[in-house]
Amino acid sequence: MAIKGVHTMFYSSEPEALRAFLRDKLGFPHTDIGNGWLIFELPEADMGCHPAGENGDGKPAGTHDVSFYCDDIEQSVAELTSRGVEFTGGVEDQGYGLVTHFKMPGGVTAQLYQPQYTKNPV
Repeated sequence: MAIKGVHTMFYSSEPEALRAFLRDKLGFPHTDIGNGWLIFELPEADMGCHPAGENGDGKPAGTHDVSFYCDDIEQSVAELTSRGVEFTGGVEDQGYGLVTHFKMPGGVTAQLYQPQYTKNPV
């Protein structure tokens, strides 16, 4: 197959602070491509396709979303909190996984979840 990965993007009013957050708080390895631009290497990815909702049960059609997932959400929340990451609420069971959200610089909020489904090996 010609596609070998996915490139995600966050748009932030504070891009330098967001890059530092991803590097220092989330600990993602990166490549510095010059002029302060960091491209982060992520360990693995998956993609879901959700229905758009008109009655508050889904996001508008054409919306994109980026989430981070982990094996143990309580441990991950504790570790990230110790690094200064601010969570916007507690962990909730959403059916597909245990979910919480955290703040990132520049008005960005991201989801962190522990999947409750089994991923196929790649």
